[in-house]
Amino acid sequence: METNNSMDFATRQIHVGKEPDQYGALVPPIYMTSTFESVTPQYAYSRISNPSLTVVEKKMASLEGGEAALATASGMGAISSALWTALNAGEELVSSDTVYGCTFSLLKEHLPRFGVKVTFVDMTQVENVVKALTDKTTVVYLETPCNPTLKILDIAAICKAVHAYNPAIKVIVDNTFNSPYVQTPLALGADVVVHSATKYINGHGDVLAGFIVGKEDFLQKCRVIGLKDMTGSVMSPMTAFLVARGLKTLDVRMEKHCANAMKLARFLQGHPAVEKVNYPGLEDFEGHEIARAQMKLFGGMMAIELKGTREQIGEALKKFKVCTLAVSLGDAETLVEHPATMTHSTYTAEDLKAAGISEGMVRISVGLEGIDDLIGDFKAVLDTLI
Repeated sequence: METNNSMDFATRQIHVGKEPDQYGALVPPIYMTSTFESVTPQYAYSRISNPSLTVVEKKMASLEGGEAALATASGMGAISSALWTALNAGEELVSSDTVYGCTFSLLKEHLPRFGVKVTFVDMTQVENVVKALTDKTTVVYLETPCNPTLKILDIAAICKAVHAYNPAIKVIVDNTFNSPYVQTPLALGADVVVHSATKYINGHGDVLAGFIVGKEDFLQKCRVIGLKDMTGSVMSPMTAFLVARGLKTLDVRMEKHCANAMKLARFLQGHPAVEKVNYPGLEDFEGHEIARAQMKLFGGMMAIELKGTREQIGEALKKFKVCTLAVSLGDAETLVEHPATMTHSTYTAEDLKAAGISEGMVRISVGLEGIDDLIGDFKAVLDTLI
């Protein structure tokens, strides 16, 4: 089925990308082949393209509202493939000061090794972004909600300001925390969207995968430069099959993730061991109004500030019975982690402070379990901190 953005999201997540099968198979087959006997303009070698990957690429392009999409082997594969394509030595990148730990390491430690200057700014104030732009700026990079603080950035305002300064600057938005069901940055003015599809896109914790979505010309460059030549971060056909299967229920899953998160956030607000709840759906959350404007729902992610020492919090987190202490997010299971020592361990103490990541912060990826069971599990654990 060709992309038809007039169709409902649920219809597109199931049907876009499917081609008629010679045997009438309902589910597209898995093309486990490295090369192709009869080279065609579309398929020659699976490091460049593969029919199984084409299915999920067409789905993601449709769901994000892009002209094209490129599947990669991981979220970092998507991010690095996009950046290695967009950047050259001597150019500059402006990034939000709060991003995923491995992204932060790539931007702070590794891009400068190849002659790219990276400037980190607090993008909640759009003027900070504008002040950081120069005639050498090629990319502006951000996440929203930010990982792990849930800080909300105004995508439309940032894109408008950046493109007014120089229309050629590419605004790249990591949409992993939301999925296209909750937020579509391209519709708000972004040029490129990246995903760790390991998370909500697949939704079942059994693959590593990523996507880049944007305009056809840039995506073709990403395919032959960032993916084929520079990273080799190729999604396997089996992974593409699993991602396509996960995508069929994306809307249903996100509705439950978000509903559970709202109820859990309300409970956590009233617990005496909790200093603060960072969740976009709470009316007193600093970015609530922007989130309401640019997000369909408020997401399944939150961060809480707990009262207690680092040691006390560490011991408490080991006591969960329903929830799981683990990195990653977007799975059916509720995952809890301590950013300062886990996902954001690449940050120095100074970096953590600048990003607003405290020793008492705990990130929660709210899963699909019964909400009463989740609340009961959190209550039992948090009561040990009183």
